Amino acid sequence: MILLKRTLQFIIICSFLGLITLVGLYYYVKPDIPSVQVLKDVQLQTPMQVFSRDGLLINQFGEKRRIPVTIDEIPQPLIDAILATEDNRFYEHIGIDPIGIIRSAIVLISTGEKKQGASTITMQLARNFFLTREKAYIRKVKEIFIALHIESILSKDEILELYLNKIELGNRAFGIGAAAQVYYGKELNELTLPQMAMIAGLPKAPSALNPIRNPARAKSRRNVVLGRMLTEKYITQSEYEEAINAPITAKFHGAEIEVYAPYISEMVRAEMVARYGHERAYNTGFKVYTSVESNIQQAAQDALVDNLHAYDMRHGYRGATAQLWDSNTDSPLSEDAILDKLKDVKEFGPLRAGVVTNVAEQSAQVLLKNGEHITLEWDGLKWARKYITRYRQGFAPKTATEILNAGEQIWLRKNPDDSYILSQVPEASSALVSLDPQDGRIKAIVGGYSFEQSQYNRAVQAKRQVGSNIKPFIYSAALENGYTLASILNDAPINQWDKSQGVAWRPKNSPAVYNGPIRIRRALAQSKNVISVRLLRGVGLERTADHLLKFGFLNSDINRSESLALGSASITPLELARGMSAFANGGHLITPYYISEIQDSAGTTLYKATPELACDTPEQKVTPDFATLDDSQLVATELEHNAQPRCAPRIISKQNAFLISQAMHSAIWGGGSWAHKTGWSGTGWRAQALDRRDLAGKTGTTNDSVDTWFSGFNRNVLTSVWVGFDNPGNPLGRSTYNSNLDKSQISGAESGAKTAQPAWVDFMRVALDGMPEAPIEFPEGLVSVRIDLATGLLSHKNDYTSRFEYFIKGTAPTKYVLEQPTNVFEESLSTEEELF
Repeated sequence: MILLKRTLQFIIICSFLGLITLVGLYYYVKPDIPSVQVLKDVQLQTPMQVFSRDGLLINQFGEKRRIPVTIDEIPQPLIDAILATEDNRFYEHIGIDPIGIIRSAIVLISTGEKKQGASTITMQLARNFFLTREKAYIRKVKEIFIALHIESILSKDEILELYLNKIELGNRAFGIGAAAQVYYGKELNELTLPQMAMIAGLPKAPSALNPIRNPARAKSRRNVVLGRMLTEKYITQSEYEEAINAPITAKFHGAEIEVYAPYISEMVRAEMVARYGHERAYNTGFKVYTSVESNIQQAAQDALVDNLHAYDMRHGYRGATAQLWDSNTDSPLSEDAILDKLKDVKEFGPLRAGVVTNVAEQSAQVLLKNGEHITLEWDGLKWARKYITRYRQGFAPKTATEILNAGEQIWLRKNPDDSYILSQVPEASSALVSLDPQDGRIKAIVGGYSFEQSQYNRAVQAKRQVGSNIKPFIYSAALENGYTLASILNDAPINQWDKSQGVAWRPKNSPAVYNGPIRIRRALAQSKNVISVRLLRGVGLERTADHLLKFGFLNSDINRSESLALGSASITPLELARGMSAFANGGHLITPYYISEIQDSAGTTLYKATPELACDTPEQKVTPDFATLDDSQLVATELEHNAQPRCAPRIISKQNAFLISQAMHSAIWGGGSWAHKTGWSGTGWRAQALDRRDLAGKTGTTNDSVDTWFSGFNRNVLTSVWVGFDNPGNPLGRSTYNSNLDKSQISGAESGAKTAQPAWVDFMRVALDGMPEAPIEFPEGLVSVRIDLATGLLSHKNDYTSRFEYFIKGTAPTKYVLEQPTNVFEESLSTEEELF
């Protein structure tokens, strides 16, 4: 009795001490126990996703890749695999597993080592959210109390869902949704049983058991999971045997990018970091919808890349990138050796790396980096005459041996018919910007040939001389100062002595063709340099420069010298497109934008673009200070305060804008009468290939063809293209006719019309497809009268010597031309002449 009594006393005392210890431990760890609100509203670190306007994924940014899923979206076999491996009594215990704890304690007592953690899924969740992985007794105590707390406020399904979205699974994948995409490029419901088992085995050691880094260990772990599933009767014996014999199919899959638009995605990334800070931008699951349309963006990318290759090819083949063996003295490398050499070659854009293995008379055999053997036919080789300089090319080749040798590492591109063409990395650079001139929405933007090759965004960062693309702005200043489209100026050489330099300034037309007295409409359409200089002098340099500043250009970029008339100002393609939009929208300065909407991870709209429109009811513009406003204030200021349309500021009259667009329309369609040998072409005549009468445009070429431009538009789409070298001052040169190619090839000196406009035409063919014609609307305040083409005076004639011209009311001529034979200055160009 005494022994029993003392035993009971000992048990009571131990229980009391244990209770006191337990209470003490609880109060000790209580500060680390999360609040109910934290657990209910836990925010998973989710990457920022960037989408096109039509909802296709452009890119995602984040330190952790996570695709949150709900418990209903998780296949049952995957849940079974996780439970069988990590916590088979999950739906039975209260957050801690006494059996597991006892088993872990026995191991600790018998070995002295902490080999088993006895952690339930709930305890792992507690550690993953609130603790570290340090193996310490106090951490285990905290785990237990936090797990019990979690179980008291969340359901089992909620706990499991949180756990499966939180766990680290290697390769920056967090959660099973991201793991399925990273390792298999699949949705969860597309996974096979072996693939689910592989993912279920990763939580134990994501790095050591990674199927990409350690496929053998990963397979062994996968089979352990399958064995546990068999033991727990989640799968049958036949399913088990089939699954353990399945090969390892995991490989790294990047984000499922649906639209290639790296330049605008980088613009979005930088803007989001500026608005919200690095941590919040990258990890809170923002969904950013850009302004670009997926098909239009792809068309812009294709047009720019194809145009650069076309320029590069007409200047000749620069040779192989490397020589793996000398076909005359060395033995050929084996296929395995060639592929080993190619494995580290980085491919980008449309270029594919390959090695020439054999050369026939007019074909070559090539082994590609992916192991494919292809035949490079003569049609893919015959363009490749030797590059000598940017101004000289060799003779057209007659055999493949003049171009290639076995052992050479080369670049190739695939044609639409799946044949290949010899290629090379373009040396020149380019940029394309397309926007809606009515509200500034950027429809497409490409900042270079390849973002992987160069992250320099030429569309918004490269300030290049604009050449004759400046002339519409010069002529706009002239119209505001008394000139009309019918004003006559002398298209004749200018010689001006510069006392300070001791030389004469002689601006020349390009080409050096002079027509004598010429109307302003035709002068702009044919890009007459001397007329631009005469207009600048007539208006005044300072007044002209001040007029250009209305179009959003920076004062520091507008040099105040007479060379301004020829395009010496340096402007980015986006700045140029913005300024040019005023001629398409009736005279308003719109503000380009590329972010249409920002949503949080729950789909709540935090920001929605409310652009200023080209309209005539100006309202107060409100620009939120993103640094001081929280999300709710952003919504209030952007969505509510700006609910009504806001109008962009008017910078020129709608009449001025219309008249300039008319002259730019003539740059494409020309004028005169070809039947009477008075027809003439504008510098942008190649745009006639689009067969649309609603288009207006302007070429631009600087001295020595260093920078080339084409900008063109209708009422709804405006696009500017630049082509040049990244190193300013390098001329684009000229090319001679290649007798191996057809007559449609471009040759001669490079220029805005030949070098930049082809990309514009290819892009606009897609951008305008299916759109009805949208000419610039005829505004009030204009009159149309018939004028004499030679003098600009009124005419009674109704023949090829006259035409209707537009005038702002009060500026039309009041005198008629004398009724006598007229020398019409509308001579056609000879067939050898080329317009720039």
